[in-house]
Amino acid sequence: MTSELITKALETATDTKAIIAGSGVVTQTGQVFRDCFGTQRAIVIADENTWAVAGDAVRDSLTAAGIDQAEPYVFPGTPTLYAGYENVEILREHLRGIDAVAVSIASGTLNDLTKLASGELGRPYMNVCTAASMDGYAAFGASITRDGFKITRNCPAPTAVVADLDIMGAAPQRLTATGFGDLIEKVPGGADWLLSDELGVEEVDDYVWSLVQDNLRGALSDPTGCAAGNPKAIEGLAEGLLMSGLAMQAHQSSRPASGAGHNFSHQWEMEGHGLDWEPPLSHGNKVGLGTVAVCALYEKVLQLDIEAVDVDAAVAAWPDEQANDERVAALQPIEAIREAALGQSRAKYVGPDKIRERIELIKAHWPKIIERVTPQLVTAEEAARMLKEVGGPYHPAQVGIDQDKLKLTYYQAQTIRSRYTILDTLQELGLLGQVIDSLFEGDGYWAQHPTAD
Repeated sequence: MTSELITKALETATDTKAIIAGSGVVTQTGQVFRDCFGTQRAIVIADENTWAVAGDAVRDSLTAAGIDQAEPYVFPGTPTLYAGYENVEILREHLRGIDAVAVSIASGTLNDLTKLASGELGRPYMNVCTAASMDGYAAFGASITRDGFKITRNCPAPTAVVADLDIMGAAPQRLTATGFGDLIEKVPGGADWLLSDELGVEEVDDYVWSLVQDNLRGALSDPTGCAAGNPKAIEGLAEGLLMSGLAMQAHQSSRPASGAGHNFSHQWEMEGHGLDWEPPLSHGNKVGLGTVAVCALYEKVLQLDIEAVDVDAAVAAWPDEQANDERVAALQPIEAIREAALGQSRAKYVGPDKIRERIELIKAHWPKIIERVTPQLVTAEEAARMLKEVGGPYHPAQVGIDQDKLKLTYYQAQTIRSRYTILDTLQELGLLGQVIDSLFEGDGYWAQHPTAD
């Protein structure tokens, strides 16, 4: 039942050898394990919640396939597991003394913990998905917070993935909304990649692009159906998420699936926003809000008169390296975030001897940039509508982010990753502050939508 799209993408996957997706396929877990790992021993990794959903079915399937199993390792169900490196270490050290392939029964966090723990031990692993909640199932790398800073840490993707649509469709609606929020960011994230390509910063890989973007709109087309657990809608969403993961695997980075909208989420996560909730405010919920924020920004960008930019004035105002470090440091009062943000910002900083060339390049290519990104984008209102229909937060006020913090986050989001996005283009043109201000004034999106409907 696995789609032709996934089957085709597997042909170029670097790590993943098998993905089986469909109704009731959890019963095939044991056969998939045997096909990929032969007679190696297995150890099931779960938390109490995911074990309750599929633990017995996975264990029974492995047993039926004749797979020897170590005692399962089951994290507590509450409080909700956090994607912190300390949990990677706990799991890694448990696995170290057991000669077995990990089989995670997981959604986002536990999958990433198992992925990185296995990767650090130099071992393969496989995953049984429990919700359409994020795009990292088949992805290279794991998004983990360490020493207060969250980045995607290098480790291989799973060797095999089992995605039972019945289990995923029956998952709590909030988890489906989380996956939808993660997936919708590929819309403005794609615009960021097109922009980066046009300026010669990071070239678009047409094949990898197609894995994410060719069917993205279809995967996002039925948010109401996703909220209701409609099998067809869940299938589309799950396929979109798996294809996104395969694209990251093929590209060996998260660039195909992550733009400036993810930066908002990462900033809030590193600050601990929503981590003391139970369940914690999810990554995908925050990414969805970042998507609305960036779509609103792009709407203003499309109205800019770049021809009117005074190159001499922009060059004169450009900070030298020390001044830029001071700018970044002032925006990041938390030490762990500040130190990492300085490193990320330095990696993409354009020196005073090159900034004139960059600004002139942006101006020369602006008509082509607008031509390429316009059909890629949706409006902030459309993004918010879809998030509302899927049952996720669609306005920052719903998660305790007020207007002042939201405005600050636009500036902070520009500093925390070396990845080039529209925030960097505006910074280089000397327009970032002007455009951000315009969002909170007059007809700006946040001026018109100060609270949730």
